[in-house]
Amino acid sequence: MNRLAGKSALVTGAAAGIGAAIVRLFCAEGAHVTLVDQDAEALAVTCRDITAEMPAARLTHFAANVSDAEAARAAVTLALQAQGELHILVNNAAMRTRVALADASTEEWLAIVGVNLLGAANYCRAALPALRRCGRGSIINISSCYAVTGRSNMGLYDTTKAGLLAFTRTLAHEEGAFGIRANAICPGSTLTDFHVKKAHAAGKTVEQLKTERQSTSLLGRWAAPEEIAWPVLWMASDEASFITGTTLMVDGGLHVM
Repeated sequence: MNRLAGKSALVTGAAAGIGAAIVRLFCAEGAHVTLVDQDAEALAVTCRDITAEMPAARLTHFAANVSDAEAARAAVTLALQAQGELHILVNNAAMRTRVALADASTEEWLAIVGVNLLGAANYCRAALPALRRCGRGSIINISSCYAVTGRSNMGLYDTTKAGLLAFTRTLAHEEGAFGIRANAICPGSTLTDFHVKKAHAAGKTVEQLKTERQSTSLLGRWAAPEEIAWPVLWMASDEASFITGTTLMVDGGLHVM
């Protein structure tokens, strides 16, 4: 426990799902966390829930779309005002667009690139001066198992997530001299609020939903958000101090199926 004692972190896409699970675990391990998400109401609820569970949790939140570079600078400034330093950046925010590549419009491409790739670039650019100052910074980019595994009708999302892997490798090369590690996590099918709400809208129960991903992992089930958060915690901690430029598949074995 207390793997992140004395550390400060900024997590994007933090209001729900994997992002909220990361924040909760970071807080439990002693970090001061700044949450960024475009959903201000959900951010407030997540912060309230975590504080109710862990009264000693130190949380700051900022509502913004990650595609806004000026907002990224403001979010990092807020984090530094609240925390004094910044040691960890988790780029988790993402959007999905379900469309065949042959039918995707320029507007759809620009929107998803703006969040999934430029969003990470915005927060890296804003956070790097502070991460360099701390001397042992850690950046974790949340990609996807589908960055390395093909499927139909999700090409825009999968392309941006594959691009994030190349971004991470180059970042590791460029920032290693400053003591900054950059790594990527590729989650598999994860049972988040997004999927639950989508199932409810389609008239499905959670139990029905759980039967739908038995063929997308060797383990025959969905991951819980916490099962993605644990590897992120490890990558953020000093236990992974000699790991950089790495892609860690947290997909239940999908990439070898």
